Amino acid sequence: MKKIQILIVYVVLGFLVILGAKNFLHAETLKKYVIDKPHTFSPGTPARSSEVNENFDVAYEHIQKLINVVCKYHPTETLCQTSDRQETWTNDFGMTFVLIQPGTFVMGSPEGESGKRHDEVQHSVTLTQSYYLQTTEVTQGQWKAIMGSNPSHFSSCGDNCPVDSVTWEAALEFIEKLNLYENANRYKLPTEAQWEYAARAGSTTALANGNLVEIGCGLDTNLDAIGWYCGNSDSKTHPVAQKQANAWGLFDMHGNIWEWCSDWYGAYPDTSVTDPEGPSSGSGRVGRGGSYGFYAQHSRSADRYGHGNNNDNVGLRLLRTP
Repeated sequence: MKKIQILIVYVVLGFLVILGAKNFLHAETLKKYVIDKPHTFSPGTPARSSEVNENFDVAYEHIQKLINVVCKYHPTETLCQTSDRQETWTNDFGMTFVLIQPGTFVMGSPEGESGKRHDEVQHSVTLTQSYYLQTTEVTQGQWKAIMGSNPSHFSSCGDNCPVDSVTWEAALEFIEKLNLYENANRYKLPTEAQWEYAARAGSTTALANGNLVEIGCGLDTNLDAIGWYCGNSDSKTHPVAQKQANAWGLFDMHGNIWEWCSDWYGAYPDTSVTDPEGPSSGSGRVGRGGSYGFYAQHSRSADRYGHGNNNDNVGLRLLRTP
């Protein structure tokens, strides 16, 4: 009788997950019927405490595994809610994401910043929604797993190197296929504002770890610690996450490969904005972060570049909504 009832619990929970009935599995419901309900294994016959403990532990372990499957792909379901969201999340392709909390920051660069360019007008930006940002650039291995091919000029660098030579349209195709795989619409390119907010990680200096002294290809101590640029890259990309991460756990936000954003390239507003998405049209999409072949000044948090579509310096980093 005990085995039959436990089997019934597993089967019912399995069908609830398969049929999408997870919306009805709230924490209070589980507590009431799984934890608080008296445990009897035959009508009118209370179970011995040892039987309850042993079988409950086994049942609970299997129930939790089912819940974990649901919450991996649907973390916003009521069943999955806790006082705090997961700080990090990793998908089936080994892409790890870190949670970025909402906040307000000054976007652009101040007068006097070494390497400052004319299109970096400072303005206050408020981001009202949290989001997950990939801790590294999309790698060649991750790209091949989704797309089945590798466009990279530096393909010999290996699966753990950033995918390069990615057009903006190809980036969107990659994202579409990843969303279809998870049967959700959570992946996208970050906006410029989301990218710079995460790159700064609370800093107000040219780089996340301090000021920039060198603007060309000479050695800059701060940049050398966190990124690849023309001064240390040997004119090629390098495996991701080999340099120091910023304060929020993001690697290679400075250098290695330019990263597509969702915005059209255009002039900044000169007033405070909330959740900006850039201009409605333009001549090119924005790339951020600098790359292995560019001057140090292009690796600054505020630097921005309007890219055409054929460039072996461009890759991507994904945003995922919670």
